[in-house]
Amino acid sequence: MTDQAKTETRPEIKIKIENLHKIFGVRPQSVLAQVEQGMSKQELLQQHNHILRLKDINIDVPARGISVIMGLSGSGKSTLIRHINRLIEPTSGKIIVDDQNVLAMSKEELIEFRRHQASMVFQKFGLHVHRTVAENIAYGLVIQGTPIEQAKEQSRHWVKRVGLAGFEEHYPSQLSGGMQQRVGLARALATDAQILLMDEAFSALDPLIRSDMQGMLLGLQEELHKTIVFITHDLDEALRMGDSIAILRDGTVVQQGDPQDIILHPANDYIFDFIKDINRARNLG
Repeated sequence: MTDQAKTETRPEIKIKIENLHKIFGVRPQSVLAQVEQGMSKQELLQQHNHILRLKDINIDVPARGISVIMGLSGSGKSTLIRHINRLIEPTSGKIIVDDQNVLAMSKEELIEFRRHQASMVFQKFGLHVHRTVAENIAYGLVIQGTPIEQAKEQSRHWVKRVGLAGFEEHYPSQLSGGMQQRVGLARALATDAQILLMDEAFSALDPLIRSDMQGMLLGLQEELHKTIVFITHDLDEALRMGDSIAILRDGTVVQQGDPQDIILHPANDYIFDFIKDINRARNLG
């Protein structure tokens, strides 16, 4: 294959996470070098009373696909996604979005990034309880400076797209959990941000509703082609949703690949234990 052909088949990278570390404690910079030299999470806690949450994370997120970051509780996955829009500040590293380092942005640049480039959907919905469905969906547009009538029109459009027509004037307390999460998803999509950050967005939902939400998101993605970073602790959800998967354990990446690669070529016993009970025929079919 020629160099030109290789370049043409290589996916476009939307988000590049490089050498990212996050240490929680009074003086994280003072112990960073020891972590980089191999100090373990347990040693760091015992010797310095600091908590190692992320260690040397390197992940490429392709444009216009769903990249799943998964792991058990405490693995660092939710901490990681919150670095992408700097809800959490890193100890060291880079997060490059369209050739711009998010971690070097000024306060004003970061505000614009959050308003226009990266929307987030939270596990606990994050809706404004005193705003109606329509007002919640329009909220991000209003913050962007969209004229009120245009924001209302866009809100009506997304109400229909997520299957909530007729509920425009309802308040979050009047909705089921699944319906509330539809509002959260619609609010994120309404801003037309290229990046969608989803932190365990469906994990609080009942299994049938969760499956329905997964299907709806996959259907919308076929049309919208967003760059989605999707956090989950559930392997079945990761395999269904992900074009690519990164698995975290104790703040480190233990394997990256597409779903088939994860199933057929587990990197170690930890990954093997994850996949041993999955339905291979369904996931490889």
